Amino acid sequence: MGNRLSKIYTRTGDDGSTGMADGSRVSKADNLFNVMGDIDELNSHIGLVRAQLQRNKGQSIAKEFSEGLVIIQHLLFNIGGELAMPEYEGVNATHIEWLEQQIDTMNTTLPPLKDFILPTGSVLVSQLHVARSVCRRAERQAVLLRQQRPTAMRSTAVSFINRLSDWLFVAARFCTDPKQVFEVLWDSQVLKDFDAKK
Repeated sequence: MGNRLSKIYTRTGDDGSTGMADGSRVSKADNLFNVMGDIDELNSHIGLVRAQLQRNKGQSIAKEFSEGLVIIQHLLFNIGGELAMPEYEGVNATHIEWLEQQIDTMNTTLPPLKDFILPTGSVLVSQLHVARSVCRRAERQAVLLRQQRPTAMRSTAVSFINRLSDWLFVAARFCTDPKQVFEVLWDSQVLKDFDAKK
């Protein structure tokens, strides 16, 4: 890596633009930065998942799962690098295959899904669902960016984000400890009872 950041504020962005890796300046309103922002937010939510895992030391979560979160955070950082430097390739098909293998491995331990799941449960599970929903938003913005400027983002990065949202959904199920809390399923009777009281 080149120069380390020694000064955080530069005042160069006060005009509403920001510098790219090639020295050009782009408006902060450009959709490129919506994608960057969503990826950054997603990475922060995964950081919260990691912090919650540290607090849940009593819960037996596979070591590979914790290590997987570290890898994912690095790969998301790489996607940010791709957006800033289009010539840089930070994720590739091997990373997508790795996510798919992780999904398949987690799924082997889970009961069949027979109904919709509500995004709730433990704090850890809820945080994974928050990350999943942010990941879906990042994907929508990424698809829009590719439609606007196909060269601004590699299709591989979009595929990675799509697969990561699946990974996060399965991870939320994987981290549900049936000894403490069961998966919360959508129940049509809840609204029927509610409507009947009105």
